[in-house]
Amino acid sequence: MTDLLSPSVDEELRAFFADARERAGEYGQHYAALWESLEQQSSGGKRIRPKLVYAAYQGFGGDDRPVATRVALAFELLHTAFLIHDDVIDRDTVRRGAPNIAARFAGRARAQGADDRVSEVWGETAAVLAGDLALSRAHREIATLPVDPGRRAALLDILDRAVFVSAAGELADVVHAGSHHPPEVARVVATLEQKTAVYSFECPLTAGAVLAGADDAAIGALARYGRLVGVAFQITDDILGVFGDPAVTGKSTASDLREGKQTALTAHAATTDAWPAIASRLGDPDLDDAGADVLREALRGCGALEAARRLADEYVTLARYELDAEDLPAPLRAELGELAQRAAERAR
Repeated sequence: MTDLLSPSVDEELRAFFADARERAGEYGQHYAALWESLEQQSSGGKRIRPKLVYAAYQGFGGDDRPVATRVALAFELLHTAFLIHDDVIDRDTVRRGAPNIAARFAGRARAQGADDRVSEVWGETAAVLAGDLALSRAHREIATLPVDPGRRAALLDILDRAVFVSAAGELADVVHAGSHHPPEVARVVATLEQKTAVYSFECPLTAGAVLAGADDAAIGALARYGRLVGVAFQITDDILGVFGDPAVTGKSTASDLREGKQTALTAHAATTDAWPAIASRLGDPDLDDAGADVLREALRGCGALEAARRLADEYVTLARYELDAEDLPAPLRAELGELAQRAAERAR
């Protein structure tokens, strides 16, 4: 996918955080440190959402780079906010192979003599506030965009949908993880669509298309494609979260198993005779690497890995169909077709 936009987004992020750190200094060293941690949290990502905004915008003839960059920035900040809040919900302390905001602020508290309870409060408070700040700025970028009021309202509606639907998916994810009865594959897929696919794929694509003035039929096709390819990406991420290489993913391949995360893998496993043995260890917070290896082999042996891969392939096929069913600009169709293909190939 084109990288034309990424440098602009990174430059805008640097300028935004530099200004915020300077303003934050007036309110004490801890607040300035919070903004520094927020900047660190926003760095190192693939910038997929900004690239999707720009791909759709350029694909439909948009040529106002500064305006497109601000929309792209909004979705990158939204992503940062969701990652930070997701870590709080999951009680994770590592993101992209490094201590996250909660971990850094808990360490900051301990360095000042705080006990474990107070340190945990520091960490969670800092993370919640940092996510809120990123979320607020994402909305401000769209609300102050120098475009006609109707288009700005449409973009705000897209951003609102991203937040509204993702919150539903996040809640469903937590509910499923705590359930003694694993959800069926259809329910898992619905949660993936809500939690990730809508905000990460559908909304950036439709925002870029709306900004460029695309017609409703094209915007609808991109929305459907985005949801479908987003599900394929997330199924693949869940596969990599258990069977991937931690050196590549930056995430432990035992954490999802310890958490008891309900995925396409576990949904399939629950339909097999291997489930009682898998369920007895899935979600064990004390699961060690050896125990995780046993679970991985059980998931592989009952066909869960292959079933999840097939499901990702099916969603890639459906996504590509949406591209072909509508009269989209040829370069955009080709670019998004390649993206869809890579969605499943990452798990091979």
